[in-house]
Amino acid sequence: MATMNNLSFQDSASPLMEQLIFFHDHTMIILILITILISYIISNILTNLLLNRLLLEGQEIETFWTLTPALLLVFIAFPSLRLLYLIDETIDPELTLKIIAHQWYWSYEYSDFPSLEFDSYMLPIESPNQFRLLDVDNRTILPYNLPLRFLVTSDDVIHSWAVPSLGLKMDAVPGRMNQLFTLIKRPGLFFGQCSEICGANHSFMPIVIESVPTKTFIHWSNT
Repeated sequence: MATMNNLSFQDSASPLMEQLIFFHDHTMIILILITILISYIISNILTNLLLNRLLLEGQEIETFWTLTPALLLVFIAFPSLRLLYLIDETIDPELTLKIIAHQWYWSYEYSDFPSLEFDSYMLPIESPNQFRLLDVDNRTILPYNLPLRFLVTSDDVIHSWAVPSLGLKMDAVPGRMNQLFTLIKRPGLFFGQCSEICGANHSFMPIVIESVPTKTFIHWSNT
């Protein structure tokens, strides 16, 4: 989860989030190099008192400042396109979870277990031993190291189901069923919130995923 001294992304818990972090670092390196180069050129121009009144053209420098940005865009575009295809990649899911957004709570239905469904509300602020404004009464239990599919929709207005450490974010639109795929790599608690301004209590519909071993999940689903 996010902490006060966390300057970057949350620790990844899925292969997709790992790729998103790699792409972010790759792009930031390019942007930092461009910023350093342009800052050096601007400072050099401002501090240089020499002028060339007879300079009419410079084919070499014009070729350089035309081709270089094009090459930089290619270095950014190819990893970006690869990542877009990875996000939309569909695999055979071992488990399907249907997520229904309401004002202002979430409902979860395990499609492979017809009788397994529940609502998830934020715990009152005065509840002890909890993460303030992030913990819920019914956590979403999911197995790790299994391909998972999420079906996201809404019952009233547009919401957005998001879990940053898993690299997941999908709009919940009334009358539309959107889907997400992921694979959780490790056990743990992963927190998220509605990321679409959906009304007065928008900030009070958190998401908590508890990742457990498959045997533990099967035992929980049978209780």
